[in-house]
Amino acid sequence: MLPGTAAVAAQRGNRAPLRVAVVGAGAFGGWTALHLRRAGALVTLLDAWGPGNSRASSGGETRVIRTIYGPTRKYVEMAARALALWREWDQPAGEQFYRRTGVLWMTSADDSYVRQSLPFLRELGLEFEQIDPSAAARRWPQISFDGIASVCFEHEGGYLAARHACDAVARELVRIGGTYRQTAVVSIRANRGRPDVRLSDGSRLDADRFVFACGPWLGRLFPDVIGARVRATRQEVFYFGAPAGDDRFVESHLPVWVDIGERFVYGIPGNLYRGFKIADDTRGPEFDPTDGDRNPSADLERAMRAFVIRRFPGLRDAPLLGAEVCQYENSPDGHFIIDRHPAMPDVWIAGGGSGHGFKMGPALGEILARQVREDASPDPFFALARLAANTL
Repeated sequence: MLPGTAAVAAQRGNRAPLRVAVVGAGAFGGWTALHLRRAGALVTLLDAWGPGNSRASSGGETRVIRTIYGPTRKYVEMAARALALWREWDQPAGEQFYRRTGVLWMTSADDSYVRQSLPFLRELGLEFEQIDPSAAARRWPQISFDGIASVCFEHEGGYLAARHACDAVARELVRIGGTYRQTAVVSIRANRGRPDVRLSDGSRLDADRFVFACGPWLGRLFPDVIGARVRATRQEVFYFGAPAGDDRFVESHLPVWVDIGERFVYGIPGNLYRGFKIADDTRGPEFDPTDGDRNPSADLERAMRAFVIRRFPGLRDAPLLGAEVCQYENSPDGHFIIDRHPAMPDVWIAGGGSGHGFKMGPALGEILARQVREDASPDPFFALARLAANTL
């Protein structure tokens, strides 16, 4: 019997271990599956195209991890827990998925988003510095701080290897006795309160409980409960090349950074040597995650190049090395969705990452796995009921 299985069996009155099917092998689904398996459940993880694939919201090379979250203490606490779990994950994994570079926050006017989080960081023992812009310019001379009114540096932030982590989580699940299947859900309907789930290979998915962490595809699977409440938007990422031999723009000399001005722009230096990553966090137009055109736009490339020239003058002549088109899967209020299906209580729905979910995967998976195992009530903060006023 695997570790944890006896405890689960005892909780279930010595019956067989709980069988859970998790649909979606991204950050939410993969980590939920792994936590469930570690607790002794019999877990099957499914994905239509594979963990961290290029259509997935969890795909791509890297993601920022940060703990500054404006006035929302719940997310600061969740991010702090996620940081601890990412560190734990790196120790036995033999690979470094969490890169601690710090996150440099630069604001041109209203710094309330940063400032409102600082009391929470202080209470949680997360180290940060508020730095005068002139001092910041001496510390990071490769950045032009023109127009920057306030600077804050959170020490424990950084970035994560995204698609590689999704793959590693799925591999670890299989190593400890879980099952991975590459297949798609084609239909789900309620049959006397129980889910009847049909797969693309013609089989029926059988389990005691189900978790659907399907990102931008949730609305298609659950048109009655989710529908258009989770909307995919087109987001573009660009990679510029530093001059040969110039190490000012790699993580040993420059942290992950965020620039809050007219727009919310962020970047990851070095980016595992792929290039100087930059992206605009502003929500783009609606996007089809299955068949949408993933060629980058010339207009946004020009806008990002203009920003780089202004904020990082040493990259004025930097060539574009590559670009990616991904998507955010946005809830109406930007908060995650973690709840049961109202007509099928054995079905849990997890989504609405809204562009900030990847980093939270280990912590969210821990929470959701516990709720699934214990048949617990969802947290009202993430519940579907809050979205009742939003039209489908």
